[in-house]
Amino acid sequence: MSIENWDVDPSWTLFLDRDGVINERIMGGYVTSPNEFEFLPGVLKALARLSRNFNRVIVITNQQGVGKGLMTERNVLEVHSYMSDQIHSSMGRIDKCFFAPNLVGADEDLRKPGPAMAEMAKLEFPEIEFNRSIMVGDTDSDISFGKNLGMKTVRIKTVEPISVEADFTCESLAEFSKII
Repeated sequence: MSIENWDVDPSWTLFLDRDGVINERIMGGYVTSPNEFEFLPGVLKALARLSRNFNRVIVITNQQGVGKGLMTERNVLEVHSYMSDQIHSSMGRIDKCFFAPNLVGADEDLRKPGPAMAEMAKLEFPEIEFNRSIMVGDTDSDISFGKNLGMKTVRIKTVEPISVEADFTCESLAEFSKII
Protein backbone atom coordinates (compact mmCIF):
# COMPACT_ATOMS: atom_id res chain seq x y z
CA MET A 1 0.00 0.00 0.00
CA SER A 2 1.33 3.39 -0.98
CA ILE A 3 1.26 6.09 1.67
CA GLU A 4 0.12 8.61 -0.97
CA ASN A 5 -3.21 6.74 -1.24
CA TRP A 6 -4.08 7.23 2.43
CA ASP A 7 -5.77 10.63 1.83
CA VAL A 8 -4.44 12.02 5.12
CA ASP A 9 -5.75 15.48 5.95
CA PRO A 10 -5.38 17.78 8.99
CA SER A 11 -8.36 16.14 10.74
CA TRP A 12 -6.37 12.91 11.25
CA THR A 13 -4.70 11.80 14.49
CA LEU A 14 -1.09 10.68 14.80
CA PHE A 15 -0.30 8.10 17.48
CA LEU A 16 3.39 7.69 18.29
CA ASP A 17 5.33 5.19 20.33
CA ARG A 18 8.04 6.86 22.41
CA ASP A 19 11.21 4.78 22.85
CA GLY A 20 12.81 4.02 19.48
CA VAL A 21 10.56 6.50 17.62
CA ILE A 22 10.97 9.83 19.44
CA ASN A 23 13.99 9.08 21.61
CA GLU A 24 16.90 6.67 21.77
CA ARG A 25 15.89 3.32 23.21
CA ILE A 26 18.07 2.21 26.12
CA MET A 27 18.70 -1.43 25.23
CA GLY A 28 18.04 -3.63 28.25
CA GLY A 29 16.99 -0.62 30.31
CA TYR A 30 14.59 2.28 30.66
CA VAL A 31 14.62 6.06 30.37
CA THR A 32 14.06 6.87 34.05
CA SER A 33 14.79 10.62 34.11
CA PRO A 34 14.96 13.60 31.75
CA ASN A 35 18.77 13.51 31.68
CA GLU A 36 18.61 9.98 30.19
CA PHE A 37 16.20 11.13 27.46
CA GLU A 38 17.90 11.71 24.10
CA PHE A 39 15.89 12.70 21.03
CA LEU A 40 16.61 10.73 17.88
CA PRO A 41 18.16 12.77 15.04
CA GLY A 42 15.67 15.02 13.24
CA VAL A 43 12.76 14.26 15.58
CA LEU A 44 12.21 17.82 16.83
CA LYS A 45 11.93 19.19 13.28
CA ALA A 46 9.79 16.20 12.30
CA LEU A 47 7.37 16.84 15.15
CA ALA A 48 7.11 20.52 14.24
CA ARG A 49 6.14 19.46 10.71
CA LEU A 50 3.78 16.70 11.85
CA SER A 51 2.07 19.00 14.36
CA ARG A 52 0.93 21.16 11.45
CA ASN A 53 -0.35 18.15 9.49
CA PHE A 54 -2.38 16.36 12.19
CA ASN A 55 -5.24 17.49 14.42
CA ARG A 56 -3.93 15.49 17.37
CA VAL A 57 -0.50 14.06 18.19
CA ILE A 58 -0.69 11.42 20.92
CA VAL A 59 2.12 9.40 22.52
CA ILE A 60 1.25 5.84 23.55
CA THR A 61 4.00 3.97 25.42
CA ASN A 62 4.48 0.82 27.49
CA GLN A 63 6.69 1.60 30.50
CA GLN A 64 7.02 -1.64 32.44
CA GLY A 65 10.06 -0.25 34.27
CA VAL A 66 7.46 1.16 36.68
CA GLY A 67 6.03 -2.32 37.29
CA LYS A 68 9.56 -3.63 37.83
CA GLY A 69 10.21 -0.96 40.48
CA LEU A 70 13.01 0.65 38.45
CA MET A 71 11.18 3.98 38.26
CA THR A 72 7.96 5.58 39.46
CA GLU A 73 4.99 6.93 37.57
CA ARG A 74 6.22 10.36 38.65
CA ASN A 75 9.55 9.65 36.86
CA VAL A 76 7.64 8.85 33.67
CA LEU A 77 5.61 12.06 33.99
CA GLU A 78 8.82 14.07 34.48
CA VAL A 79 10.31 12.53 31.33
CA HIS A 80 7.12 13.30 29.40
CA SER A 81 7.05 16.88 30.69
CA TYR A 82 10.67 17.40 29.61
CA MET A 83 9.99 15.80 26.21
CA SER A 84 6.86 17.89 25.63
CA ASP A 85 8.62 21.12 26.66
CA GLN A 86 11.49 20.47 24.23
CA ILE A 87 9.06 19.64 21.42
CA HIS A 88 7.01 22.78 22.16
CA SER A 89 10.19 24.91 22.13
CA SER A 90 10.87 23.54 18.64
CA MET A 91 7.39 24.56 17.40
CA GLY A 92 5.90 21.07 17.68
CA ARG A 93 3.39 19.62 20.08
CA ILE A 94 2.27 16.49 21.86
CA ASP A 95 -1.38 16.76 22.83
CA LYS A 96 -1.18 14.02 25.45
CA CYS A 97 1.04 11.14 26.59
CA PHE A 98 -0.52 7.90 27.78
CA PHE A 99 1.54 5.14 29.35
CA ALA A 100 1.05 1.64 30.68
CA PRO A 101 3.15 1.06 33.82
CA ASN A 102 2.29 -2.63 34.02
CA LEU A 103 4.51 -5.65 33.62
CA VAL A 104 4.00 -7.89 30.60
CA GLY A 105 1.12 -10.21 31.49
CA ALA A 106 -0.63 -7.72 33.78
CA ASP A 107 -3.63 -5.71 32.50
CA GLU A 108 -3.10 -6.66 28.88
CA ASP A 109 -5.84 -4.23 27.77
CA LEU A 110 -3.77 -1.28 29.02
CA ARG A 111 -0.43 -2.39 27.54
CA LYS A 112 -0.02 -2.23 23.77
CA PRO A 113 -1.28 -3.98 21.74
CA GLY A 114 -4.35 -3.72 23.99
CA PRO A 115 -6.78 -0.89 23.14
CA ALA A 116 -7.15 0.89 26.50
CA MET A 117 -4.70 3.76 25.93
CA ALA A 118 -6.35 4.55 22.57
CA GLU A 119 -9.77 4.43 24.21
CA MET A 120 -8.55 6.86 26.91
CA ALA A 121 -7.30 9.19 24.15
CA LYS A 122 -10.71 9.04 22.44
CA LEU A 123 -12.47 9.87 25.72
CA GLU A 124 -10.29 12.95 26.12
CA PHE A 125 -10.43 13.91 22.43
CA PRO A 126 -13.81 12.65 21.11
CA GLU A 127 -13.05 13.80 17.56
CA ILE A 128 -10.47 11.00 17.17
CA GLU A 129 -11.49 8.42 14.60
CA PHE A 130 -9.24 5.36 14.59
CA ASN A 131 -9.84 4.74 10.88
CA ARG A 132 -8.47 8.26 10.31
CA SER A 133 -5.39 7.72 12.46
CA ILE A 134 -1.83 6.55 11.95
CA MET A 135 0.23 4.59 14.49
CA VAL A 136 4.01 4.96 14.17
CA GLY A 137 6.08 2.46 16.13
CA ASP A 138 9.14 0.26 16.07
CA THR A 139 7.83 -3.00 17.57
CA ASP A 140 5.27 -5.65 16.72
CA SER A 141 3.12 -4.55 19.69
CA ASP A 142 2.99 -1.00 18.26
CA ILE A 143 1.93 -2.23 14.83
CA SER A 144 -0.59 -4.71 16.27
CA PHE A 145 -2.03 -1.91 18.44
CA GLY A 146 -2.68 0.22 15.36
CA LYS A 147 -3.99 -2.64 13.22
CA ASN A 148 -6.33 -3.90 15.97
CA LEU A 149 -7.96 -0.45 16.06
CA GLY A 150 -8.19 -0.02 12.26
CA MET A 151 -5.39 2.55 12.01
CA LYS A 152 -2.83 2.88 9.25
CA THR A 153 0.53 1.68 10.55
CA VAL A 154 4.10 2.82 10.00
CA ARG A 155 7.09 0.88 11.29
CA ILE A 156 10.34 2.61 12.10
CA LYS A 157 13.09 0.17 11.13
CA THR A 158 14.96 -1.53 13.96
CA VAL A 159 17.06 -4.62 14.48
CA GLU A 160 14.17 -6.47 16.14
CA PRO A 161 12.68 -9.40 14.21
CA ILE A 162 9.39 -8.55 12.52
CA SER A 163 6.34 -10.80 12.93
CA VAL A 164 3.64 -8.20 12.16
CA GLU A 165 3.85 -6.32 8.86
CA ALA A 166 3.10 -2.59 8.91
CA ASP A 167 1.35 -0.78 6.07
CA PHE A 168 4.51 1.27 5.48
CA THR A 169 8.11 1.25 6.72
CA CYS A 170 10.48 4.20 7.24
CA GLU A 171 14.00 4.64 8.52
CA SER A 172 12.91 7.29 11.06
CA LEU A 173 10.19 9.65 12.19
CA ALA A 174 12.10 12.37 10.34
CA GLU A 175 11.75 10.43 7.07
CA PHE A 176 8.04 9.79 7.72
CA SER A 177 7.43 13.51 8.33
CA LYS A 178 8.82 14.34 4.88
CA ILE A 179 6.71 11.71 3.10
CA ILE A 180 3.30 12.14 4.71
